[in-house]
Amino acid sequence: MNIIDTHIHLDADDYREDLPQVISRAQAAGVTRIFIPAIDEKSAIAAQEIARCYPSYAYPMLGLHPEEVKADFQEVLATMKRHLLGPHPFIAVGEVGLDFYWSRDFEREQLVAFEEQVGWSIEHRLPLMIHCRKGQNEMVHILKQYEKDLPGGVFHCFTGNEKEAEAFLQFDNFVLGIGGVLTFKKSHLPEVLPHVPLSRIVLETDGPYMAPVPMRGKRNESAFLVYVVQKMADVYGISIEEIARQTTENAQRVLGQLTIEN
Repeated sequence: MNIIDTHIHLDADDYREDLPQVISRAQAAGVTRIFIPAIDEKSAIAAQEIARCYPSYAYPMLGLHPEEVKADFQEVLATMKRHLLGPHPFIAVGEVGLDFYWSRDFEREQLVAFEEQVGWSIEHRLPLMIHCRKGQNEMVHILKQYEKDLPGGVFHCFTGNEKEAEAFLQFDNFVLGIGGVLTFKKSHLPEVLPHVPLSRIVLETDGPYMAPVPMRGKRNESAFLVYVVQKMADVYGISIEEIARQTTENAQRVLGQLTIEN
């Protein structure tokens, strides 16, 4: 089984003590590629360093997470954008988006920061890795303005209903990132996903967070994706091999034509 973890924060302190073992377990589980989103410049540089240590296996992204958007966001973005000048290793602009779950104190700043990073995506033809909590209407409004120019991307950690899935998937070459939440007892995703074409789904862990059942409560890691694949196979009524094949193909299509080792 060859699968791709499209979203894991390997630069987090949670992996500092045993990153080589985490990578080894992922490889043993059939995870052939790992994509690392950034939340700010520091994590983008850290993700880049991990990618150097694991060439053709780990791939970094560059983005300012909405929860990291503060009053100085313009200066922060200006500094971060310099990393896109000339050759660079980043496969996507992310993790970017809107998050009004806890507060709307920086609502205007988040909206402006997200729109600017959508501009990076278009200018540099890099897909978007999008985080969205309690901001779907605003998110869709911004994306609609650039719909014809967007290169595609992932709506990461999707946990919504059919209507919300439809709103996101109106954008061509965008897919939904599905992870451990699918396995949770109270999740509605097992009822929602059969209404979403498998061609619009990619796998993710969002590690170190959101570990799937039966690992819930533990630090999440890419090797745990096998539990998500099994649940997804049950939900769609097809084999785990077909889930692996299709989601890997989707990740390659949306996040870059990467060669998958057999």
